[in-house]
Amino acid sequence: MLAVVAAPSAQAVNQEIRALFTPDSANPQRNLFVNKTPVSGYCADYPSECRDNETFSIRLPMRFESASPMQPNASPRNSAMFSIPARWRPLMVTNRETGETETVEVRIAGFGSRYILSDTAVNLTGAATPIEGHRVLWGGPGGGWVNAAPPCTYSGVGMYSDNYYRFFWKTPVQGTCVKTASFPIPAMTYDYLDFSYELKTPNPLTMSSGLYTGDVSYRIGPGGDFDMGDVMLPSDPDLTLNFVLDVQHTLKVDIPPGGEKINLVPAGGWQAWLQTGRKPVRLFRDQTFNISASSRFKMYMECPSWNAVTCLLKDAEGRRQVIMDVSVSLPNGLTNLAGEPVKRQRLRVGPMGAEIFQPGFYVDRAPGVLHFEVAKEEVDYMLQTSVASPYSGSVTVIWDSEV
Repeated sequence: MLAVVAAPSAQAVNQEIRALFTPDSANPQRNLFVNKTPVSGYCADYPSECRDNETFSIRLPMRFESASPMQPNASPRNSAMFSIPARWRPLMVTNRETGETETVEVRIAGFGSRYILSDTAVNLTGAATPIEGHRVLWGGPGGGWVNAAPPCTYSGVGMYSDNYYRFFWKTPVQGTCVKTASFPIPAMTYDYLDFSYELKTPNPLTMSSGLYTGDVSYRIGPGGDFDMGDVMLPSDPDLTLNFVLDVQHTLKVDIPPGGEKINLVPAGGWQAWLQTGRKPVRLFRDQTFNISASSRFKMYMECPSWNAVTCLLKDAEGRRQVIMDVSVSLPNGLTNLAGEPVKRQRLRVGPMGAEIFQPGFYVDRAPGVLHFEVAKEEVDYMLQTSVASPYSGSVTVIWDSEV
């Protein structure tokens, strides 16, 4: 009889990293993503350590088991060795709806676990107490794993019992951190993997609304990105971080009550014309509005009567028409694509002639102005005595966040 035993295959570990941007009216200058990944492991237990360094941690169900006894004074690869991907690594994230791409950078800022010995530290070393046993097991007074092996650095925490020691080390630079045993260790386990990470995200004000997704993968094991030497071997060969950046922009425009009706008049009113016959230089009206914007947007017009670029007003008979120019001035914080302030920027008809504007920071209910004007030569045409008539028309001004 032939018996076949199937060993369980190693599986890749996937972990979602989620961050959100929404504009904050209380702090409009802070244009940053906020971590929305549930915190677990080290940062959940010691939140101040991570808050001070703006890092976040996750605990993964990834184990490392010793493949052979760890011998005293062994080479680095046969000791408790850690080489962690602390350098910044770029990855591309893509907007699921628009296909726009942005670059995110991530680095592993710290790592930790709990080593579990096959026997107590006292039995392995002959020390008088568990804490002394853990210290001398790894080389004396500085051997306890609350003290990181350089270039890894101290995190401020460490917990132990008779046969385990919980640790977390920071990784300010790329390097190999090694603890060398001073006594034989028949077997040892790291029973989970904690890691903290830092992100460099794009400026969300330059991104369209929506979900941006992308991933970065790491090899786990000897010679990999997470390399724990040749003795401590992982339960899983791969780790993939799946990034989801959620951008939720604001674009809101408020027109004061009655602001939808625009009466164009000369400077000082019509008295000079009615009493002395002095023709107005122009007809105009400035209409204020309040705008809240955290992303790029475009502006253009639609109207029932227009020439190549702008809207027209018609007389009561519908036979004669004149050009009306419409322009916009935007508040501080909103510029054109060249980064210049927006002062009396002419608006055009149709989306093909749209002007695009962008925020330097979140603008919250700041005042802008729409300028409506009929120039002098058009006014002269309107006031010809033989055909004098009221002129009217409609204009729809569009603020569009879909750029």
